[in-house]
Amino acid sequence: MTSLATHQSTLASPADQVFGECRFCSAPLRHTVIDLGLSPLCQNIVQKDDVLRGERFYPLRTYVCDQCWLIQVLELVSGEEIYSHYAYLSSCSESWLKHARLYCDMITHRLDLNQSHQVIEIASNDGYLLKNFRQAGIPALGIEPAANVAQIAIDQGIDCVVEFFGVQTAQKLVDKGIHADLLLGNNVIGHVPDLNDFVGGMKVLLAEQGTITIEIPHAINLIEGRQFDTIYQEHYSYFLLTAMRKVLRHHGLELFDVDEIGTHGGSLRYYARHVEDTSRLIEPVVDQIEQRETDAGLTDATTYQSYAREVQETKFKLLEFLIEARRAGKQVAAYGAPGKAATLLNYCGIREDLIAYTVDRNEMKQNTLMVGTLIPIHAPEMIAQTKPDYIVILPWNLKEEIMSQLDYARQWGGQFVIPIPELQIL
Repeated sequence: MTSLATHQSTLASPADQVFGECRFCSAPLRHTVIDLGLSPLCQNIVQKDDVLRGERFYPLRTYVCDQCWLIQVLELVSGEEIYSHYAYLSSCSESWLKHARLYCDMITHRLDLNQSHQVIEIASNDGYLLKNFRQAGIPALGIEPAANVAQIAIDQGIDCVVEFFGVQTAQKLVDKGIHADLLLGNNVIGHVPDLNDFVGGMKVLLAEQGTITIEIPHAINLIEGRQFDTIYQEHYSYFLLTAMRKVLRHHGLELFDVDEIGTHGGSLRYYARHVEDTSRLIEPVVDQIEQRETDAGLTDATTYQSYAREVQETKFKLLEFLIEARRAGKQVAAYGAPGKAATLLNYCGIREDLIAYTVDRNEMKQNTLMVGTLIPIHAPEMIAQTKPDYIVILPWNLKEEIMSQLDYARQWGGQFVIPIPELQIL
């Protein structure tokens, strides 16, 4: 791929060390954001019978490109290896299901969608979102690489293409006469190793006056909110609006509007169209958020230098609390086994001696072990059976939903622990 970089950075380290190439613009990566040590693949499942077989760990180091400002990890494991069989189900979160319903209502009204339009979702998972369009009589198609997850949607009557998305998949659909009036992807673009093939495919599949919506955590919160646990090998890229705009424009797409939403610790919902489609003007909020990122210093590599020290302090505070609680004879459990938990637990070195177990509503994860740390995963009923003194909420972005579900723990004096961005005992 031809590099988009136009000049050499003056911010390179004294040794001018290059760690790799930017997955978007091919500029040399010279600036480390944070090194989280070695970590396993976060969505792997460790069966109890496999506990003695060992696991593979990979360097988890994040870089920022000083040309396009894409924050990224290097591709050490292929997407096919990670996503062909997947253990994450979107329908396990009630708040996420509600978010999907509200999105469908909003976008249907905004775009005046009806039976004559085609909605296509990339990474449609178990049909958690498309079922809302289907119920409204709007044609909906999912594209999902994980066959085990796609089958759940298919069993609900949702049409799915079981493939990885890119230019080739998009062209096959176009050759069949399929174009997307609404092409959406929630929390998928960051999980794509070949970013240019993915966005290039969106350009191909989008109808002439179609709309793209992309939801992804806003990387300003990754830095300012110390959300380091959202970094893992399966999550290849982390987006500022500045970077997203460059990526879209390079592929002939224009970012014309943005919503700030509260999901995943603070996300952006991007609206894009073909550059050739001038029927919708660029809203002022796009430039405003880009300026906010510049004002925060996120287009200056020196800003990232203090991030690792701040994350280390978060680690120390969590470990100090857990060690003190265990020395005092308190029982500590956790809720959730999301991808971010694998990063948090492995980076901090937290094992069963500090957190006795965790629970998860996803039946695929129950009666297995957390990757790397081998903390047991049980069904949520285990909380009521063992009555722990503290419950660490690992998917902290869902803390309100989880604390509501576990409100009964207050009966025996149970308290909730929020590890990020600041340790809280609630």
